[in-house]
Amino acid sequence: MIEIKTYVGHIRNWKKLCEELDINPLLSREEREKEIIISAYKKWGGNMAKHIYGMFSFALFDSDTDTLFCMRDQFGTKPFYYYQTENGELLFGTTIREIIDKEGFKKELNLKMLQIYLTMTYTTGDETFFKGVKKLMPGRYLEFKNGEIKITRYFKPEFNPDNSKSIDEWADELHKTLEHIMTEVKTEDEYVESFLSGGVDSSYVLALSDANACNSCGYEDDALDESKLAQKTAEILGRKFNRCLITPEDYFNIVPYVMYNMEQPLGDASAIAFALGCISTAKNTKICYSGEGADEFFGGYNMYRNAERYGDNLKTFYVGNTNIMKEDEKRKILKTYFENFEPIDLVKDIYKENENLDPLSKMSDVDIQVWLEGDIYLNVDKMSRAAGLEVRMPLTDLRIFDIASRMPSNCKIDEINNKLALRTAALKVLPEEIAFRKKLGFVVPIRKWMANENYNGDVRAKFNSETAEKFFNIDEINAIFNEYINGNSDNWRKVWTIYTFIVWYEEYFVKR
Repeated sequence: MIEIKTYVGHIRNWKKLCEELDINPLLSREEREKEIIISAYKKWGGNMAKHIYGMFSFALFDSDTDTLFCMRDQFGTKPFYYYQTENGELLFGTTIREIIDKEGFKKELNLKMLQIYLTMTYTTGDETFFKGVKKLMPGRYLEFKNGEIKITRYFKPEFNPDNSKSIDEWADELHKTLEHIMTEVKTEDEYVESFLSGGVDSSYVLALSDANACNSCGYEDDALDESKLAQKTAEILGRKFNRCLITPEDYFNIVPYVMYNMEQPLGDASAIAFALGCISTAKNTKICYSGEGADEFFGGYNMYRNAERYGDNLKTFYVGNTNIMKEDEKRKILKTYFENFEPIDLVKDIYKENENLDPLSKMSDVDIQVWLEGDIYLNVDKMSRAAGLEVRMPLTDLRIFDIASRMPSNCKIDEINNKLALRTAALKVLPEEIAFRKKLGFVVPIRKWMANENYNGDVRAKFNSETAEKFFNIDEINAIFNEYINGNSDNWRKVWTIYTFIVWYEEYFVKR
């Protein structure tokens, strides 16, 4: 007998799988997806993920073989954690709190992860901030039997550029594929809205969807308010536009909520705005589209234009989208510094895998395996679930990545544009002013707000707290903070990353 122990996700190609696996398609979504997982496991075992499109992490128990089988999707859109107790029992869940609350768990800080965090602003690799709690990494499955853990990697990103196609041909293939995926991401009886920024990714998804409303975050500062561009897009596409206005008070007040529900500290300032956006959107709908994945797959970040210049030197420094503190600075501010434990060590195996690729593909590979899993998908999953919202990401799909993996780098970026082929595809349903709009990113005015004495009181208090004293040299971190206050705005990320760690630590190790 096979029993689902835990599951979170959404299976897109369920109609085809129901037919292939002889499952009643009239079952409720919950029962249908559980039946698909059980039947797929019976038929394909560890190869089952090759047949499933969507996002998922789950654990099932096969009583016939006395085996616990756990799997996480190819890109890690949904998390999965596990912890082996002193008596050999395996605790597991799609959230860390599921594990913390179980008998046999000992809550201890994994201090060395702070050293990684101060550079990355998130955790990477299979370790977490809770000692002994590990992440099942993307594209892996875990088997637990007779007290032994065996982990198998069933998928890794591979790039095989095909230079035989033009940009227009790549755009045609991408557009047709996404059109098909959009027929799978919802059923006829589901009501779905869409997140919308000023960028091409969310605009493209909205244009191809039947969502009649979209949601955006905005600020009173017009210079940083991307929602005005989003509103213009919504008007062009004839969709209702909902704007969540975020004030500095809203932003700082919700930080503890975000760090608690994130379960690990995250120094991505946009996560706070996204949390507020999820709470606001959940008042209107329980399902929402979003455009994550396109930047990493199709060369969306401005830094990718430097790929050729970096060349083979990438493997000495590039650890992903963020790199805010060097080792010398961390030695100064940390009371405990672990020698020979640097972020670059955690990506060495990725560079061994991709040593024959061009520089842009190498950067994309690192970001897909590190940044997407550790920051982007973590944020989307944790904040949406906390708000009671399900976020579906049509551009994060194995079929979309298959196109990106075959697309040569010169079809992704040129001297002027990034995501060149994707923007060309989007032209089929969007005007040029939107399809080729310059990437802005998820702008948050925190750089400005945190320097304001009206709003930064808790930051200053945390920098001089007992918690701060426990981990940091107080004078050194306050020097960073004071430099920022006095005009060195480049320090804001360092200040925010230290602050979010302290808030997270107090949520899990002081208050509870």
